[in-house]
This record gives sequence, C-alpha cells and structure tokens, in this order.
Amino acid sequence: MSSQKASRKAKKKQGGKQRAQRATSNVFSMFDQSQIQEFKEAFTMIDANRDGFVDLDDLKDTYASLGTDPEETILQAFKVLDPDNKGVLHKDYLADMMQTQADRFSRDEVLQMFNISPIDAAGNLDYKSLCYIVTHGQEEEQA
Repeated sequence: MSSQKASRKAKKKQGGKQRAQRATSNVFSMFDQSQIQEFKEAFTMIDANRDGFVDLDDLKDTYASLGTDPEETILQAFKVLDPDNKGVLHKDYLADMMQTQADRFSRDEVLQMFNISPIDAAGNLDYKSLCYIVTHGQEEEQA
C-alpha cells in the first residue's frame, strides 16, 4: 500500500507541475510574429479612438465602417425568437432563452436588461424599443 500512496503522490506532484506550466505559459507563443502583427493591426483598426481599449464607441465605428447597422443587427437577433414578427417577446420566455441557450446570460445580466427594457403590464418586452435604447442610449427622464 505504501508504494501505491507514493505513486499517487508522485502523480499528483507531476500533475501540479503541468498545471503550473499551463498557468504561466504565454498565449502568444502559439503564434508566429506575422500572426501577432496581424492581431495588433486588427486591434488598432477596431480601437478607433486609439485609447488602448475597445469600447462601445469603437464598436459602433467599426460596424459603421463595415456598413453594418448595430441596431439592425441586434433587432435581427431578437426576430429569430419572434417568428410571428409581433415586435414583443414575453419576458419569461426571453429570460429562459437567454439563460439556457448559446452564450448564456446570468440572472443578473437578464435583470439588468429588464431594468432598461420597455415591458408592458402583461410582461411583454418591446424588443424593437430595447434595440434602440441599447444602440442610442436611454433618454433621461425630465423632472
């Protein structure tokens, strides 16, 4: 038994070393210099204001330069869930789809979306208005 325990300890120790190596590895070592240069150029193209970060304005500028309307892109994604083209989706259905399909949203992310969403008394979310709010911002309520 003691030889089995020693063998397990050796495997754990070896496994630990492998994890440590993975944790400290440099992702860029997987690419050659020309590929890294292409990544840098692509980032520079997307970072339109040259601040070192890709933010919402940079993405809007990128979409515009590609001839893609971000509002229309988001609207088309919602229309996939609305085959009858009603322009609204029940919030429970939408929450379920967003938390269980593809790139899943967390409960907090869904609640954040609902906080800015126009939802009627029946629980229907007007996704066309939501697309406008996401791409143009929410109007401040005047007191």
